[in-house]
Amino acid sequence: MNPARLLPAVLMLWSCASSTPAPRAAPDLVPESWTTKRDTTPVLDRWWTSFEDTLAVHLVREALTNNHSVQIAAANVAASQAQARIAGAARLPQASAAGSGSRNKRSFIGFPIPGAAGQTQSTTSTSFSADVAVSWELDLWGRLRAGHAATIADLQAVEADWRAARLSLVAQTLRAYFGVVEAQRQVNLAEATVQSYDLSNRQVQSRYERGLRPTLDLLLSRASLSSAESVMHQRRLQLDVAVRQLEVLVGRYPAGRLRTSTRLPGVPSPIPAGLPAELIGRRPDLAAAQRRLAASDARVAEARRNLYPRIGLTASGGRSSEGLGDLLDGDFGVWNLVGNLTQPLFQGGRLRAGIDLAEAHAERAVVGYAQAALRAFAEVESGLAAEGLLANQESALTAASRESTDARILAEQRYAKGL
Repeated sequence: MNPARLLPAVLMLWSCASSTPAPRAAPDLVPESWTTKRDTTPVLDRWWTSFEDTLAVHLVREALTNNHSVQIAAANVAASQAQARIAGAARLPQASAAGSGSRNKRSFIGFPIPGAAGQTQSTTSTSFSADVAVSWELDLWGRLRAGHAATIADLQAVEADWRAARLSLVAQTLRAYFGVVEAQRQVNLAEATVQSYDLSNRQVQSRYERGLRPTLDLLLSRASLSSAESVMHQRRLQLDVAVRQLEVLVGRYPAGRLRTSTRLPGVPSPIPAGLPAELIGRRPDLAAAQRRLAASDARVAEARRNLYPRIGLTASGGRSSEGLGDLLDGDFGVWNLVGNLTQPLFQGGRLRAGIDLAEAHAERAVVGYAQAALRAFAEVESGLAAEGLLANQESALTAASRESTDARILAEQRYAKGL
C-alpha cells in the first residue's frame, strides 16, 4: 500500500498552487531514514523570527525548552529508539557465556563393599565448567527484517510527531502572544472608552444642572458610562486569562505577571505563489501518517512470513574438568552444534487471523494518510484564502475607525455649540 497512489487524487483539489509537485513513493521495507533527506525548497527554519519581535522570539525559545508536551514527545522518541534497537537485535546472533562450579558428596548405603562391613561409604567429586552458547535464527524469508522495518517506520513517525508538537507549540505560543497583545489593546480601548463616556456624562450633568438637558439624557448618559465600565472589567478579565495561558505554554507558573508590548508585530512578507504545494509533503503530521502507513505494510509482510518455516542454529562450546586449572587445557573441551527447523502446521487459525489483523491495520493507515493529506491541503487552502479576506477586513475596519473618529469630532463640535 503505497501512499503515493493517494496523492494524485488529493492534489487535483489544490486550487491555490500554481503547479502540482510529483508525488514521492513510500520507502521500502527497510527505508533510509527520511530524516536524512533534505528538501531543497527554500524555507525559513526559524520562521517566527520574521515577525521581528524580540519578546515573541524569546517566549518561543522558552516554550520549546520548558513546555511539558514537547518533553513528553521527546520521551516518546527515546522510547521508540529503544524499541527499534530491541527489534533489530533479533536479526543478530545471540551469545551468552556461563561458568559453574560444583562439589558433591554421595553416600553408598546397602552396597556390599569388601572390607567396609557396617560402615557407610561415600565419595566426593568436584567439577568446573565454562562454556559459550551462540544461537541465531536464519532470516531466509525476511520475517525479522520486516519486523525491524516496522519499528524503524514507527520511530520515524514518532520523530515526525515530535516535530509536529514543536511546530504546533510555536504556533500556539505566537497565537497566545498575539492574543495577549490584542487583549491589552482591548483593555486600553475600553479604558479610553470609559474616559470618553465619563467626559460626556460630566458634560450632560453640567447642562442638566443648568436646566439645559432633561433627566432622560442624564440617565442615558450614566447608563452608557456603567456599560462602558462593565466592558472594561470584562476586557481586563480576558487579558488576565490570556496572560496565564501564555505563561502555561512557556512552562511558567500561571501567576498572571507576564507583560508584553502593546504593539502588534509586523506582518511578514507574502507567501510566494506555488510554494505551499511544494512544501506540503514536509508537514510533520503528513510525514508521520506516511511512516505509519509504511510500518503497517511491513507488519503485513511480517504476519505473512510467520507461515514460513523458521530455521535456527545453536552452538555451544567450553571446558569441563574436575580441576579448576584444567579449564585452560584443550583436552577437556566440549562442544555442541544443533540445527532446528520449525514449520507451523496447525494453530487454530491464529496465524491467518494475524494476517487479517495486519491488513486491517494497513487499510486503516491508508485512510488515515488520505485524511491527513486532505486536512493538510484544507488548512493551507484556508490559510491562503483567509490572508486576502483578512486584508480586506483590515482595510474596512481602518476606514470605519477613521470615519468614526471624524464623526466623534463633529459630534463634539455640534454638542459644544448646543446643536
